Amino acid sequence: MPAARAPRIPVEERLFSLVLALLATDTGLTKSEVLSTVQGYRQKYSSAGDNAALERQFERDKDDIRELGVPLETVDDPAASGNNQLLRYRIPRGSYELPLDISFSPEETALLTLAAMVWREGTLSGESRRALLKLRSLGGTATVPELEYAPRIRSRDAAFEPLRTALDRGVVVRFDYLKPGEARPRRREVAPFALVQHQGRWMVPAIEPDTGSRKNFLLSRIVGPVTVTGRSFPRPVDATADSALAGLEELRRSNTALVRVVEASDAETRLSKRRGTESRGADVLAVHYSDASILAEELSSFGPEVTVLEPANLRELVVQRLRRLVADHDDDGARPVGSSIETGARS
Repeated sequence: MPAARAPRIPVEERLFSLVLALLATDTGLTKSEVLSTVQGYRQKYSSAGDNAALERQFERDKDDIRELGVPLETVDDPAASGNNQLLRYRIPRGSYELPLDISFSPEETALLTLAAMVWREGTLSGESRRALLKLRSLGGTATVPELEYAPRIRSRDAAFEPLRTALDRGVVVRFDYLKPGEARPRRREVAPFALVQHQGRWMVPAIEPDTGSRKNFLLSRIVGPVTVTGRSFPRPVDATADSALAGLEELRRSNTALVRVVEASDAETRLSKRRGTESRGADVLAVHYSDASILAEELSSFGPEVTVLEPANLRELVVQRLRRLVADHDDDGARPVGSSIETGARS
């Protein structure tokens, strides 16, 4: 019978087990001791076979945990100096543990664990990986029922990963960006300084290196691949995710649309529950927004349940979308658009 296949151990679990093992020893572990005993390696280790692939995996893992800020030390054997097989590896607890004056209550530990759990492995940033690894190795576990139902956050935009890589390296990226109303995308070269989620959409606040101007780009409007360059760009102290979100919030509050909604309709229910929405009469709502094109998409989805009163540019965007919708569902594509759309958006 063929040998049983070794179970697949997630990379986070393997790195976590390696950190725990190297923290638990004062004298350090040799490579063979690591491969034969630590979770994630021992399942594939052969005491009499070829472990070259496993050794290469260990070398990569050492680089990974060092990049995460873990102080991994290599200790030479005095009796066999220069013998790589007898090198010992350890993590000094004093350099890795939290300061004595910092501690977490069980509730705080539960919240930290929950925050770490919502990010899937593929979207963890370097800072998040470091925090999660340290939290676990310091006993950061919490047995509360809510953790079994933790949400999972994952960006499906293809641009997310290369942008995150550029953030970690502090370098400039290039991509093609298609703005609403433009026929062709334009090439952008920017230095990203954050990745934020605002109103349910991922955005990358960035600086144009040549002009110093700051702009926000929706990941969903990035067309094609993102090129991560080797051009470094020093990040200003005030260029943070918090500052970007504050700017987006200020933009959202400053833009107001007045819309008339049909009473007891889906539009009234949804729009009235939006954060910051105000009532301006029996059937008129003041809705705040940061991007007119995004709001126009939402409003047009309600059809005749919504009439845009102002501003004029938003009203026109809704009219355009409704006209395209009619044309897409017209068999011959030539029937003129009825006056109801025009009136519904302009009255």
